[in-house]
Amino acid sequence: MPIELTLEMMVVLGILGVTVALFVTEVFRIDFSAILVMVALGLLSQVPGLSNLADPNHLFDGFASNAVISIIAVMIIGAGLDKTGLMSKVAATILKYGGKTEVRIIPIISGTVGVISSFMQNVGAAALFLPVVSRISVRTGLPLSRLLMPMGFCAILGGTMTLVGSSPLILLNDLIITSNETLAPADQMATFSLFSVTPVGICLLLTGILYFMLLGRWVLPDNASKGDASSGQSVGDYLKKIYRLKSDLVEVVVPEGSILRGQTFADIMLAHNLYIIGSYHKGQRWFTPVLSTQIQDPCRLAIMGRRKVIQEIADTYGLQVLPELDVFAEAYAPTVAGVAEMVIPPDSDLVGKSARDVVMRKTYGLGLLAIHRGGDTLSLVETEEHEATNIGNEPFKAGDTLVAFTSWENLARLTKDRDFVVVTSDFPMEELRPHKVGWALLFFVISVSLILFTDLRLSLALLVGAGGMIATNVLRIDEAYEAVSWSTVFLLASLIPLGQAVQNTGTAAWIAQQILALLDGWPIWGLQAGIAVLATAFTLVMSNVGATVLLVPLAVSIAVAAGGDPAIFALTVAISTSNSFLIPTHQVNALIMGPAGYKVTDFMKSGGIMTILFLIVSMVMMNVVF
Repeated sequence: MPIELTLEMMVVLGILGVTVALFVTEVFRIDFSAILVMVALGLLSQVPGLSNLADPNHLFDGFASNAVISIIAVMIIGAGLDKTGLMSKVAATILKYGGKTEVRIIPIISGTVGVISSFMQNVGAAALFLPVVSRISVRTGLPLSRLLMPMGFCAILGGTMTLVGSSPLILLNDLIITSNETLAPADQMATFSLFSVTPVGICLLLTGILYFMLLGRWVLPDNASKGDASSGQSVGDYLKKIYRLKSDLVEVVVPEGSILRGQTFADIMLAHNLYIIGSYHKGQRWFTPVLSTQIQDPCRLAIMGRRKVIQEIADTYGLQVLPELDVFAEAYAPTVAGVAEMVIPPDSDLVGKSARDVVMRKTYGLGLLAIHRGGDTLSLVETEEHEATNIGNEPFKAGDTLVAFTSWENLARLTKDRDFVVVTSDFPMEELRPHKVGWALLFFVISVSLILFTDLRLSLALLVGAGGMIATNVLRIDEAYEAVSWSTVFLLASLIPLGQAVQNTGTAAWIAQQILALLDGWPIWGLQAGIAVLATAFTLVMSNVGATVLLVPLAVSIAVAAGGDPAIFALTVAISTSNSFLIPTHQVNALIMGPAGYKVTDFMKSGGIMTILFLIVSMVMMNVVF
């Protein structure tokens, strides 16, 4: 029976148009626009004749939905893994093999996330890798906006690789079994196995990776990363900019049998006007080692000074200067350590004492680089205004600004020390808990196992992991709250009533009817393509689960009437509901939008081409494989 257009449907169509317009123009922030749409639905439902738009008693149920609670839980789990330092190690491993170029880093990140999302919810995989990509961005200087979109898109694509990778594919077999009850025996469909869709998913994932590798420079936005003065740039750049000290941080290899054996760090620093701020010997690494330490060969040293001078010294002593940090790369990353400034107050116990007197490196973990006093800068490194000064023996005066190299964790402790007034305030004040990595991994594995091997609701399985991490103090409860991107939560929760209105008022069925009428008489491949386009459009304005439940029965009926394979048409719907790249209504797109500073137009620009590629590749592969 034909579906007639009603007043409620017209209102819903109008709200859909306004929503898209608000998202594209960004008159308001996108999460606030979603809230306005939710409120509008609630108010309009009170108008006589529009009661199906929304149930006011359940208008805010989206905030307790499985999807939203799952996102909250997975953000907490990701923050817990990051708090142990595990994500920094993952980032270091990726940088080790991927270098510092987009073309090499993007496929490693995107491919890894894609494979992970084939076995767990794609938003979970994306949330886990968000801190990894953030650290890689800081370490390489690549804007976060150049890395997060490829990662997010490939997380969505990875969900098409197995029958447990996305909600529509999880539902597919149940919908097929339900449809078989109304079909003739000759038309009944066989269900799909776990890896039936893998060839299609692999090709889609490879397409996404190649797309960003080949066209990324043109389609990805170049939003500058928000960093702070000291922790967001290299140590050398900061010293040159603020104090006109021409210093570089380099790693030097001291070979076995070196003539430097037995010399102290202090001797070398004074003789050559440079700083040794790190040493590595037999698998052990020392951060700002004590100056009386003797060189034991073979070893590696982290040295600050003019690269030209360091190279000359290396040539004299038979040392090797590495082109970039290797064993010190993670320990001295801008997210972990950097240059800090602190003032000596008048009542400090350090007044009249020198760095050597108080053994500053051992006592405070500070590698003193310079003393700024009355407009002058005293340093071991010669400047245009001053000769090199042995600052280790220079008595401190009230009002001196000490410039030191230190870890941010150590600096956070010094903010509570009355002998210093820490001036640097925009450093990462996070307290890492590497000793909790065992607990973090345990509860992560428990959550993933519950998702893969039980029928437990996704949100509950993830909350087991999140709750376990909080209970074992991997994360404190306040840190868990801070880990959640509440703008993402409000965006998704506020859009859920709109998707329900599209379905409950019959608007979705009416739209499907109009489009299917246009497809009448098309060849089978054309009908399949039309179903794919319809599923793509529906998943942009309603949940992919809702779109799948609505369209699979319609697709099966069309296939039977046209003489096509109903199972392939059903699969077309389940896969095409992952083709959600045009606007940030998908959970993954909403997740990455805030951190990278994306606009809706960024998704339309990059996602438009990806949407077309998805349609072409999925259609070709489904017809080749099945």
